[in-house]
Amino acid sequence: MNITIREEDKKDYLSIFDLIEKAFKDQEYSDHQEHYLVEKLRKSKAFVPGLSLVAEVENTLVGHILLTEIKIITTDDELTSLALAPVSVLPEFQGKGIGGKLISEAHQRAKDLGYKSVILLGHEKYYPRFGYKLADEFGISLPFDVPKENCMAIELEPNALKNIRGEVVYPKEFFE
Repeated sequence: MNITIREEDKKDYLSIFDLIEKAFKDQEYSDHQEHYLVEKLRKSKAFVPGLSLVAEVENTLVGHILLTEIKIITTDDELTSLALAPVSVLPEFQGKGIGGKLISEAHQRAKDLGYKSVILLGHEKYYPRFGYKLADEFGISLPFDVPKENCMAIELEPNALKNIRGEVVYPKEFFE
């Protein structure tokens, strides 16, 4: 299977909306609003155009990933990071490595753009294979009550989160 990863285009928006809705339709740990979240984030100041990517197989969109800017607030500083939310793959294409390819490509593009870290709320058994560690190992907390095993971070540059100790501040679109 030949998978192409590319930056989304405006003509992809409706297909991405449908793809995300289908990808999360039967997910137990979902509010089933991810497709609306992507639309809101696309219009926000946190949106980074080069970090909204799609996966295609035979000219059909089968996956999408979005990284948007967030802040980590420490006692004396503010650090810009990225949130991975969401990564989506059509159900019939899940388990074929498409999500992993999207994550790896998004990490590389983020690094190329000068970002040094990514934070996520996700499945504790899936994301560690890409290098994610518990966020609290870096002293990073999220602004809501969730199991710590689902709060993860990755350093795109060595020691990017060393001695950070702070709380993530998400764009308001995450809560609307």
